[in-house]
Amino acid sequence: MAAVEDTATAAARAAAKRKIASLAFWSIVIAFLVMGLKFVAWQMTGSVALYSDALESIVNVITAAAALWAIRISHKPADSDHPFGHHKAEYFSAVLEGVLIVVAALLIIAKVWQSLQSPASLEQPWQGLAINAGAALVNAVWAFVLIRNGRSERSPALVADGQHIMTDVLTSVGVIVGLVAAVMTGWHILDPLLALLVALNILYQGWKLTGESLSGLMDRAVDTQEHMQIRDIISANSKGALEVHDLKTRIAGRATFIEFHLVVDADMTVGASHVICDRIEDALKAEIPSVRVTIHVEPDDEAKLPKGTTAVPFA
Repeated sequence: MAAVEDTATAAARAAAKRKIASLAFWSIVIAFLVMGLKFVAWQMTGSVALYSDALESIVNVITAAAALWAIRISHKPADSDHPFGHHKAEYFSAVLEGVLIVVAALLIIAKVWQSLQSPASLEQPWQGLAINAGAALVNAVWAFVLIRNGRSERSPALVADGQHIMTDVLTSVGVIVGLVAAVMTGWHILDPLLALLVALNILYQGWKLTGESLSGLMDRAVDTQEHMQIRDIISANSKGALEVHDLKTRIAGRATFIEFHLVVDADMTVGASHVICDRIEDALKAEIPSVRVTIHVEPDDEAKLPKGTTAVPFA
Protein backbone atom coordinates (compact mmCIF):
# COMPACT_ATOMS: atom_id res chain seq x y z
CA MET A 1 0.00 0.00 0.00
CA ALA A 2 2.82 2.38 0.91
CA ALA A 3 4.53 1.69 -2.42
CA VAL A 4 1.33 2.53 -4.29
CA GLU A 5 0.99 5.79 -2.34
CA ASP A 6 4.63 6.68 -3.01
CA THR A 7 4.15 6.02 -6.73
CA ALA A 8 1.02 8.18 -6.78
CA THR A 9 2.83 10.97 -4.93
CA ALA A 10 5.75 10.83 -7.34
CA ALA A 11 3.38 10.95 -10.31
CA ALA A 12 1.56 13.95 -8.83
CA ARG A 13 4.83 15.79 -8.28
CA ALA A 14 5.96 15.06 -11.83
CA ALA A 15 2.66 16.37 -13.20
CA ALA A 16 2.98 19.53 -11.09
CA LYS A 17 6.55 20.02 -12.33
CA ARG A 18 5.46 19.76 -15.98
CA LYS A 19 2.58 22.17 -15.40
CA ILE A 20 4.74 24.80 -13.71
CA ALA A 21 7.49 24.53 -16.36
CA SER A 22 4.89 24.84 -19.14
CA LEU A 23 3.40 27.98 -17.59
CA ALA A 24 6.88 29.48 -17.18
CA PHE A 25 7.69 28.78 -20.85
CA TRP A 26 4.48 30.36 -22.11
CA SER A 27 5.19 33.40 -19.92
CA ILE A 28 8.22 34.08 -22.08
CA VAL A 29 6.19 33.78 -25.30
CA ILE A 30 3.44 36.07 -24.03
CA ALA A 31 5.95 38.56 -22.62
CA PHE A 32 7.54 38.90 -26.08
CA LEU A 33 4.10 39.36 -27.67
CA VAL A 34 3.05 42.06 -25.20
CA MET A 35 6.42 43.80 -25.45
CA GLY A 36 6.08 43.99 -29.24
CA LEU A 37 2.57 45.46 -29.02
CA LYS A 38 3.60 48.09 -26.48
CA PHE A 39 6.63 49.23 -28.47
CA VAL A 40 4.43 49.56 -31.56
CA ALA A 41 2.04 51.71 -29.52
CA TRP A 42 4.93 53.89 -28.32
CA GLN A 43 6.39 54.30 -31.84
CA MET A 44 2.98 55.31 -33.19
CA THR A 45 2.33 57.96 -30.52
CA GLY A 46 5.73 59.11 -29.24
CA SER A 47 4.22 59.07 -25.73
CA VAL A 48 6.65 59.00 -22.82
CA ALA A 49 4.01 57.26 -20.71
CA LEU A 50 3.63 54.50 -23.30
CA TYR A 51 7.43 54.32 -23.49
CA SER A 52 7.51 53.67 -19.74
CA ASP A 53 4.90 50.95 -20.15
CA ALA A 54 6.88 49.36 -22.99
CA LEU A 55 10.14 49.54 -21.06
CA GLU A 56 8.62 47.62 -18.17
CA SER A 57 7.62 44.87 -20.62
CA ILE A 58 11.34 44.25 -21.33
CA VAL A 59 11.68 43.42 -17.65
CA ASN A 60 8.78 40.97 -18.06
CA VAL A 61 10.69 39.11 -20.77
CA ILE A 62 13.90 38.89 -18.75
CA THR A 63 12.20 37.82 -15.55
CA ALA A 64 10.01 35.26 -17.34
CA ALA A 65 13.20 33.63 -18.65
CA ALA A 66 14.76 33.81 -15.17
CA ALA A 67 11.63 32.23 -13.67
CA LEU A 68 11.81 29.30 -16.11
CA TRP A 69 15.47 28.72 -15.18
CA ALA A 70 14.73 28.93 -11.45
CA ILE A 71 11.75 26.58 -11.70
CA ARG A 72 13.81 23.97 -13.54
CA ILE A 73 16.55 24.20 -10.91
CA SER A 74 14.10 24.09 -8.00
CA HIS A 75 12.54 20.85 -9.28
CA LYS A 76 15.86 18.99 -9.35
CA PRO A 77 15.90 16.16 -6.80
CA ALA A 78 18.01 16.37 -3.67
CA ASP A 79 21.64 15.33 -4.09
CA SER A 80 24.76 15.00 -1.95
CA ASP A 81 25.51 18.73 -2.19
CA HIS A 82 21.89 19.79 -1.63
CA PRO A 83 20.36 17.10 0.61
CA PHE A 84 17.28 19.24 1.32
CA GLY A 85 16.61 19.91 -2.36
CA HIS A 86 16.85 23.02 -4.56
CA HIS A 87 13.52 24.65 -3.63
CA LYS A 88 14.96 28.08 -2.81
CA ALA A 89 16.15 28.66 -6.38
CA GLU A 90 12.78 30.26 -7.17
CA TYR A 91 13.42 33.01 -4.64
CA PHE A 92 16.53 34.10 -6.54
CA SER A 93 14.37 34.63 -9.62
CA ALA A 94 11.94 36.75 -7.62
CA VAL A 95 14.80 38.84 -6.18
CA LEU A 96 16.20 39.39 -9.69
CA GLU A 97 12.77 40.49 -10.86
CA GLY A 98 12.52 43.04 -8.05
CA VAL A 99 15.97 44.48 -8.86
CA LEU A 100 15.20 44.76 -12.59
CA ILE A 101 11.89 46.48 -11.85
CA VAL A 102 13.80 49.15 -9.90
CA VAL A 103 16.28 49.58 -12.79
CA ALA A 104 13.39 50.03 -15.25
CA ALA A 105 11.86 52.68 -13.00
CA LEU A 106 15.12 54.65 -12.93
CA LEU A 107 15.35 54.54 -16.75
CA ILE A 108 11.79 55.82 -17.00
CA ILE A 109 12.55 58.71 -14.63
CA ALA A 110 15.52 59.71 -16.84
CA LYS A 111 13.22 59.73 -19.90
CA VAL A 112 10.61 61.76 -18.01
CA TRP A 113 13.20 64.41 -17.17
CA GLN A 114 14.05 64.80 -20.87
CA SER A 115 10.40 65.03 -21.84
CA LEU A 116 9.55 67.63 -19.20
CA GLN A 117 12.01 69.98 -20.86
CA SER A 118 9.94 70.01 -24.06
CA PRO A 119 6.46 68.38 -23.85
CA ALA A 120 5.10 67.41 -27.30
CA SER A 121 1.71 66.45 -28.69
CA LEU A 122 0.97 62.80 -29.39
CA GLU A 123 0.84 61.32 -32.88
CA GLN A 124 -1.92 58.82 -33.80
CA PRO A 125 -3.02 58.64 -30.15
CA TRP A 126 -6.18 56.57 -30.56
CA GLN A 127 -4.57 53.82 -32.60
CA GLY A 128 -1.67 53.59 -30.17
CA LEU A 129 -3.95 53.52 -27.14
CA ALA A 130 -6.07 50.77 -28.72
CA ILE A 131 -2.97 48.60 -29.27
CA ASN A 132 -1.79 49.23 -25.72
CA ALA A 133 -5.22 48.32 -24.36
CA GLY A 134 -5.09 45.01 -26.25
CA ALA A 135 -1.68 44.26 -24.73
CA ALA A 136 -3.03 45.08 -21.25
CA LEU A 137 -5.95 42.69 -21.74
CA VAL A 138 -3.59 39.84 -22.72
CA ASN A 139 -1.47 40.60 -19.65
CA ALA A 140 -4.49 40.65 -17.32
CA VAL A 141 -5.67 37.20 -18.39
CA TRP A 142 -2.19 35.72 -18.13
CA ALA A 143 -1.47 37.31 -14.74
CA PHE A 144 -4.65 35.72 -13.36
CA VAL A 145 -3.58 32.31 -14.71
CA LEU A 146 -0.07 32.60 -13.23
CA ILE A 147 -1.16 33.77 -9.77
CA ARG A 148 -3.89 31.14 -9.45
CA ASN A 149 -1.66 28.26 -10.55
CA GLY A 150 1.40 29.60 -8.72
CA ARG A 151 -0.48 29.61 -5.42
CA SER A 152 -2.05 26.18 -5.97
CA GLU A 153 1.36 24.69 -6.87
CA ARG A 154 3.24 26.76 -4.25
CA SER A 155 5.61 28.29 -6.80
CA PRO A 156 7.04 31.67 -5.63
CA ALA A 157 8.48 32.34 -9.10
CA LEU A 158 5.10 32.00 -10.84
CA VAL A 159 3.30 34.05 -8.18
CA ALA A 160 5.95 36.80 -8.37
CA ASP A 161 5.75 36.84 -12.16
CA GLY A 162 1.96 37.00 -12.07
CA GLN A 163 1.93 39.80 -9.48
CA HIS A 164 4.42 41.81 -11.49
CA ILE A 165 2.34 41.38 -14.64
CA MET A 166 -0.80 42.43 -12.75
CA THR A 167 1.05 45.56 -11.63
CA ASP A 168 1.89 46.13 -15.28
CA VAL A 169 -1.82 45.80 -16.13
CA LEU A 170 -2.82 48.39 -13.53
CA THR A 171 -0.08 50.66 -14.82
CA SER A 172 -1.35 50.29 -18.40
CA VAL A 173 -4.90 51.09 -17.36
CA GLY A 174 -3.75 54.22 -15.55
CA VAL A 175 -1.64 55.31 -18.51
CA ILE A 176 -4.48 54.78 -20.98
CA VAL A 177 -6.98 56.72 -18.87
CA GLY A 178 -4.48 59.55 -18.35
CA LEU A 179 -3.53 59.78 -22.01
CA VAL A 180 -7.17 59.87 -23.05
CA ALA A 181 -7.54 62.87 -20.73
CA ALA A 182 -4.38 64.45 -22.20
CA VAL A 183 -5.67 64.09 -25.76
CA MET A 184 -9.12 65.38 -24.88
CA THR A 185 -7.84 68.44 -22.95
CA GLY A 186 -4.67 69.17 -24.90
CA TRP A 187 -2.60 69.17 -21.69
CA HIS A 188 0.54 67.55 -23.09
CA ILE A 189 2.32 67.85 -19.73
CA LEU A 190 0.14 64.99 -18.50
CA ASP A 191 2.14 62.53 -20.62
CA PRO A 192 5.50 62.83 -18.75
CA LEU A 193 3.70 63.25 -15.42
CA LEU A 194 1.90 59.95 -16.01
CA ALA A 195 5.23 58.32 -16.83
CA LEU A 196 6.63 59.65 -13.55
CA LEU A 197 3.72 58.10 -11.61
CA VAL A 198 4.35 54.81 -13.41
CA ALA A 199 8.01 54.93 -12.40
CA LEU A 200 7.20 55.61 -8.74
CA ASN A 201 4.69 52.74 -8.68
CA ILE A 202 7.23 50.40 -10.26
CA LEU A 203 9.82 51.43 -7.65
CA TYR A 204 7.40 50.55 -4.86
CA GLN A 205 6.49 47.17 -6.39
CA GLY A 206 10.15 46.30 -6.96
CA TRP A 207 11.02 47.15 -3.35
CA LYS A 208 8.08 45.12 -2.05
CA LEU A 209 8.82 42.09 -4.24
CA THR A 210 12.51 42.06 -3.32
CA GLY A 211 11.68 42.25 0.39
CA GLU A 212 9.21 39.36 0.21
CA SER A 213 11.69 37.20 -1.70
CA LEU A 214 14.53 37.90 0.72
CA SER A 215 12.17 36.93 3.53
CA GLY A 216 11.72 33.55 1.85
CA LEU A 217 15.48 33.07 1.67
CA MET A 218 15.64 33.62 5.45
CA ASP A 219 13.66 30.42 6.25
CA ARG A 220 10.38 32.16 7.04
CA ALA A 221 7.89 30.12 9.08
CA VAL A 222 4.38 29.34 7.83
CA ASP A 223 1.68 31.89 8.65
CA THR A 224 -0.43 31.64 11.81
CA GLN A 225 -3.40 29.99 10.11
CA GLU A 226 -1.30 27.22 8.57
CA HIS A 227 0.63 26.80 11.83
CA MET A 228 -2.64 26.12 13.67
CA GLN A 229 -3.73 23.74 10.92
CA ILE A 230 -0.48 21.78 11.39
CA ARG A 231 -1.01 21.65 15.16
CA ASP A 232 -4.57 20.36 14.68
CA ILE A 233 -3.45 17.64 12.26
CA ILE A 234 -0.70 16.46 14.61
CA SER A 235 -3.02 16.49 17.64
CA ALA A 236 -5.74 14.56 15.81
CA ASN A 237 -3.31 11.82 14.76
CA SER A 238 -1.01 11.51 17.78
CA LYS A 239 -3.09 9.00 19.74
CA GLY A 240 -0.78 6.88 21.87
CA ALA A 241 1.72 9.70 22.40
CA LEU A 242 1.92 11.79 25.56
CA GLU A 243 2.94 15.17 24.20
CA VAL A 244 4.22 17.21 21.26
CA HIS A 245 6.54 20.17 21.70
CA ASP A 246 9.12 22.36 19.92
CA LEU A 247 7.12 22.52 16.69
CA LYS A 248 9.09 24.42 14.04
CA THR A 249 8.27 25.16 10.40
CA ARG A 250 9.99 26.81 7.47
CA ILE A 251 9.07 27.45 3.86
CA ALA A 252 11.45 26.88 0.95
CA GLY A 253 9.74 27.49 -2.37
CA ARG A 254 7.01 24.89 -2.82
CA ALA A 255 8.21 22.82 0.13
CA THR A 256 7.13 23.17 3.75
CA PHE A 257 9.50 21.68 6.32
CA ILE A 258 8.00 20.61 9.66
CA GLU A 259 9.86 19.26 12.66
CA PHE A 260 8.81 18.58 16.25
CA HIS A 261 9.45 16.37 19.30
CA LEU A 262 7.01 13.55 20.04
CA VAL A 263 6.99 12.33 23.65
CA VAL A 264 5.93 8.70 24.26
CA ASP A 265 5.95 6.32 27.22
CA ALA A 266 9.50 5.24 27.97
CA ASP A 267 8.42 1.58 27.81
CA MET A 268 6.88 1.91 24.33
CA THR A 269 8.67 -0.09 21.65
CA VAL A 270 10.39 1.53 18.70
CA GLY A 271 7.91 -0.18 16.39
CA ALA A 272 4.88 1.22 18.24
CA SER A 273 6.25 4.77 18.27
CA HIS A 274 7.08 4.44 14.58
CA VAL A 275 3.45 3.60 13.85
CA ILE A 276 2.38 6.87 15.50
CA CYS A 277 4.99 8.82 13.54
CA ASP A 278 3.85 7.27 10.25
CA ARG A 279 0.22 8.12 11.04
CA ILE A 280 1.06 11.77 11.75
CA GLU A 281 3.31 12.07 8.69
CA ASP A 282 0.71 10.55 6.36
CA ALA A 283 -1.95 12.94 7.70
CA LEU A 284 0.31 15.97 7.14
CA LYS A 285 1.19 14.86 3.61
CA ALA A 286 -2.50 14.43 2.80
CA GLU A 287 -3.31 18.03 3.79
CA ILE A 288 -0.17 20.03 3.01
CA PRO A 289 1.44 19.86 -0.44
CA SER A 290 5.18 19.14 -0.74
CA VAL A 291 5.66 18.72 3.00
CA ARG A 292 8.82 17.32 4.59
CA VAL A 293 8.36 16.01 8.14
CA THR A 294 11.03 15.29 10.77
CA ILE A 295 9.89 13.79 14.11
CA HIS A 296 12.20 13.37 17.09
CA VAL A 297 10.80 10.73 19.48
CA GLU A 298 11.55 11.25 23.19
CA PRO A 299 10.77 9.31 26.42
CA ASP A 300 8.27 10.67 28.95
CA ASP A 301 10.95 12.20 31.20
CA GLU A 302 11.47 14.82 28.44
CA ALA A 303 7.84 15.98 28.63
CA LYS A 304 7.12 19.64 29.31
CA LEU A 305 3.50 19.21 30.44
CA PRO A 306 2.52 17.76 33.85
CA LYS A 307 1.79 14.02 33.94
CA GLY A 308 -1.84 13.17 33.51
CA THR A 309 -2.61 16.18 31.31
CA THR A 310 -5.71 15.51 29.21
CA ALA A 311 -5.51 18.61 27.02
CA VAL A 312 -4.24 18.65 23.42
CA PRO A 313 -0.74 17.19 23.71
CA PHE A 314 1.17 20.35 22.87
CA ALA A 315 3.67 22.09 25.11
